[in-house]
Amino acid sequence: MPASPVLDSFALLIFLRDEPGAEKVATLLAKAGEREHPLHMTEVNYAEVQYIIRRKDGEAAWRMVAGELAALPIEFHPVDRRLADQAADFKTRFKLSLADAFAAALAKVRNAELVTGDPEFKALESEIKIGWLK
Repeated sequence: MPASPVLDSFALLIFLRDEPGAEKVATLLAKAGEREHPLHMTEVNYAEVQYIIRRKDGEAAWRMVAGELAALPIEFHPVDRRLADQAADFKTRFKLSLADAFAAALAKVRNAELVTGDPEFKALESEIKIGWLK
C-alpha cells in the first residue's frame, strides 16, 4: 500500500477557503478517514497555515479553523534531525520557502506524494512525486 499523501500549506488553505482544487483535497481527506490512514503535514506547515489565517482573517477565524483541523484525518509531524536535514538540502538546492522545503522533505522521507498547487514545487518533480491540484 502506498504511503498516505503529504499536504503542503497551499493545499490545506485551498481546502479551508473552498478555492479551486478544494474538492480534490476533500476527496483525499474523506478517503483517509475511511481507511484510517491520515494524510500528513509538518508542524512547520501547520504554523504557516495558522499565520496566514490569523494575518488575513483574524483570531476568531483561526479559532474556528483550529477546531476544524482537530477533526480532520491529518497527522502533524514534528521536526526531527532527519527531516531538518532533508529540508535544508532542498532549500539549498532549490528556490523554496522554508515551509515548502519541510513539506517536500516529509514527502521524500515518507516516500509519499506531495499534494499542492504551488508552482514553486515544479523544480522538485525529479526529486518527489507531486499530486497537482491545478
